Amino acid sequence: MDDHDAITVAVEAAMVRIRRRQTRGVLSDGAIPVAVFRVLDAVADGAADTVGALAPALGVDQPRASRLTARAVASGLLERAADQRDGRRSVLRLTAAGNRAVAEARTGRRKSMAAAMADWTPAERADFARLLARFVDAMDRPAD
Repeated sequence: MDDHDAITVAVEAAMVRIRRRQTRGVLSDGAIPVAVFRVLDAVADGAADTVGALAPALGVDQPRASRLTARAVASGLLERAADQRDGRRSVLRLTAAGNRAVAEARTGRRKSMAAAMADWTPAERADFARLLARFVDAMDRPAD
């Protein structure tokens, strides 16, 4: 294995560890199931405002997106509202409780991330942020 392959394997291993942490609910403190929190995050970020838009934003099929939405609505974290432009359509909105949950989780995640980088120099933190954003942008581009 050459150096390039070894680096790719190391990045993959780190990404798997991050995914496992998220799956265990470490970044969302476990109060809300991770799958439901992903729905809230997508709606809060503007990545999805309908169930139809939610499925591709989460990388799940339509029935799974519908079930997750129903769980978030039943938990009082999300609401469906009539679309003012098209009455046949429902838009998704965070409730006050959903907004609080997202804000609390984001604060917790930021604290956790800041603690993980506490002994890094400002330049290291800036480099990491820049490179991670670049990496995620590249991962979001369609493969050739």
